[in-house]
Amino acid sequence: MISRPINLAVLVSGGGTTLQNLIDAVADGRLRAKIVLVIASRPGIGGIARAEAAGLPVAVVERKKFDSLEAFSDAVFDACTAADVDLVCLGGWLQLLRLPDAWAGRVMNIHPAILPAYGGRGMFGRHVHAAVLAAGERVSGCTVHWVNNEYDAGPIIVQRTCPVLPGDTPETLAARVFELEKSAYVDAIAAYIADRV
Repeated sequence: MISRPINLAVLVSGGGTTLQNLIDAVADGRLRAKIVLVIASRPGIGGIARAEAAGLPVAVVERKKFDSLEAFSDAVFDACTAADVDLVCLGGWLQLLRLPDAWAGRVMNIHPAILPAYGGRGMFGRHVHAAVLAAGERVSGCTVHWVNNEYDAGPIIVQRTCPVLPGDTPETLAARVFELEKSAYVDAIAAYIADRV
């Protein structure tokens, strides 16, 4: 059990809806945490605007500015170390990371499907929901998992499910899954804080 509010870094590559969920959970007391850093994988994204609106510090770390995955990953985790981060939360982060040993078991991701199905390279956002619908699945959901050195392959922490309904589109399914994501991520982080993961 961590007695003080833990320090979170949230990594974003898009609109920042998961970031906003965590901002709200901290603000209303569901998470005993403080977001001390937001890292964006590119400039000009909605996640940066959300972070700035909440008064959160933002760093932009672009993969294309680094010669190797290792150098890029080092820049991300060096920024987290400098900010005294306890736990890193990926929120729509689309870049592969090489996880330093010191960060094993301290980096979570949320994925909009029931892993191990519909995970891996290229499986993000609308692509996931379109694949679920194309396969005729009757159930979808989300997975919070530990990050390792492969896309969506780390140990599972929390999973939640919802029905796939007749007439669903990728957008309607995404909206239903995101409602699950909001509570699942908060619950996973709260479990980490309570040393129950």
